[in-house]
Amino acid sequence: MENLKKALLEQFDLVFSDETLLETAFTHTSYANEHRLLKISHNERLEFLGDAVLQLIISEYLYIKYPKRPEGDLSKLRSMIVREESLAGFARDCQFDQFIKLGRGEEKSGGRNRDTILGDLFEAFLGALLLDKGVEAVKSFLYQVMIPKVEAGDFERVTDYKTKLQELLQINGDVEIAYQVVSETGPAHAKNFEVSVLINGRKSGQGQGRSKKLAEQQAAKNAFEKESSSCF
Repeated sequence: MENLKKALLEQFDLVFSDETLLETAFTHTSYANEHRLLKISHNERLEFLGDAVLQLIISEYLYIKYPKRPEGDLSKLRSMIVREESLAGFARDCQFDQFIKLGRGEEKSGGRNRDTILGDLFEAFLGALLLDKGVEAVKSFLYQVMIPKVEAGDFERVTDYKTKLQELLQINGDVEIAYQVVSETGPAHAKNFEVSVLINGRKSGQGQGRSKKLAEQQAAKNAFEKESSSCF
């Protein structure tokens, strides 16, 4: 925690008044479950709160930034900015991945690099910051971390890997591509889906996400990279 507090102070000039909130934000359910006797709180409730304030601030930004864009365009752009992959990237930019507390099993399985976990962590941090400092502090943080990339146009175009995979595979004729939900875990407000993509019945890729669509895109990306390398 000391290294995390030092990093927040040096990078963002942030000092939490309630350090318990900060510690909870960086505690994954797997860690809390392994230490049940200590009654440690995990970050799912803070994630719920952080998601709400993130949606609000980004919506306000887009509404003001693009006064002539219709609602549909604003919704699509917002979804690109706050999608799991993006939030995980912001968490890595902030070096949050170095400080999250994971259970042993989750750590061994690569959880520290998993987009689902890091995206949730980023939202949980925003929730903790909201409770500790208020909405203006969250807004200031997001304008420092996220908005510069939005301004640079990083989220104007998002690759549709399902389409790219289909185009790649069907060059030489019809191919059957199917997506299957392998598992569905987590509470109602923070579901995690695991999906496999099958090519003519053969498993080619697997992905995870907070919605079936996100998980399918991750699976398609995994399969696309695999099939591309085998084709060339």
